[in-house]
Amino acid sequence: MAGGLVALLDDVAALAKLSAASLDDIGAATGRASAKAVGVVVDDTAVTPRYVEGLSAKRELPIIKKIAIGSMRNKLLIILPVALVLSQFAEWALTPILMVGGAYLSFEGAEKIWEALTGHHEDADAGPKDEKKVVSGAIRTDLILSAEIMVIALNEVDHEPFVSRAVILIVVAFLITALVYGVVALIVKMDDIGLALAEGATGARERIGRGMVVAMPKLMSVLSTVGIVAMLWVGGHILLNGFDELGWHAPYSLVHHLEHAVHDATGALGATLGWVVNTFFSAVLGAIVGGILVALLHVIQSRRKS
Repeated sequence: MAGGLVALLDDVAALAKLSAASLDDIGAATGRASAKAVGVVVDDTAVTPRYVEGLSAKRELPIIKKIAIGSMRNKLLIILPVALVLSQFAEWALTPILMVGGAYLSFEGAEKIWEALTGHHEDADAGPKDEKKVVSGAIRTDLILSAEIMVIALNEVDHEPFVSRAVILIVVAFLITALVYGVVALIVKMDDIGLALAEGATGARERIGRGMVVAMPKLMSVLSTVGIVAMLWVGGHILLNGFDELGWHAPYSLVHHLEHAVHDATGALGATLGWVVNTFFSAVLGAIVGGILVALLHVIQSRRKS
C-alpha cells in the first residue's frame, strides 16, 4: 500500500515537472511571438489616435475602450480561429487572405491622401451621432493590423503543438491589445494630464504642464499623418512579402537588395537606414496599389451616378 502511494506521488511529481516545463516553453514562445509583432504594434498605435481626433474630450476614452473591445473580438473570435484552422489544414491560404487585407489598408491610406489633396473629406468634427461610424471604421482597420500581428506571432510558434499555439496566441492578443490601447489612451489624454500638472503649480511643474497642453495638438496632427503613412507601409509590406511567397520575386528581391546595399554602406546606421529603405518602398507600393483601388472606386461611383 505504501509502495503504491509512493509510486503515485512520483507520477504526480513527474506530471508537475512536465507541466512546469510546458508552461516555461509557452512563456518563452509567447515572448518571442510578441517581440516579432512589435513593429506592427507601433503602426497600430500611430493609426488609432486619428479616429478620436476632433471628438469631444469626455468621449475620447469611452471610444478608445469600444475600439479596444472590438480589437479583442477581432483577435479572439475572428482571426485566432481562422488562423489556427488554416495553419493546421490550409496554410497556403494565409498569404492571399493577408494580401486582401494589405490591399484594403493601402486603399484606406491612399483615400485619405486623395481627400487631403482634393478637399473632399469627411467632417472631422464628429459628434456623438457619429461615434458608431468612428468605432466601426477603427475596428475594420484594426482587423487588418491585428491579422498581421497574429500571423507574425503564429509564424514564430508554428512548430508548437496545436493547443500550445492557441494558448500563446490568446496571450499575445491580450498583451498587444493592452499595450496598443493603453498607449493610445495615454496619448489622447496627455493634454488633460498637462492641465492637471499646471493647475495651481509654479516653476518647472507649471512649464511642463503647459508645454504638454501646447504640444498635444501638434502631436495629434503628426500622429494622424504617421497613421496614414503606416497604413501605406504596412499594406505595401504585406503585399510585397505576399507577392514573393506566391512566386513573383522581382519586387521583393529589388527592395531586399537595396536594403542590404544601404545597410552595408552606412556602417553603424546601417540597420536603421536599411529599415527606412524597406519602409519607403513598401509605402510606395502601398500608395500605388491604393491609388489604383481609389481610382477604380471613383470610376465605379461616377458611372453609378450617371
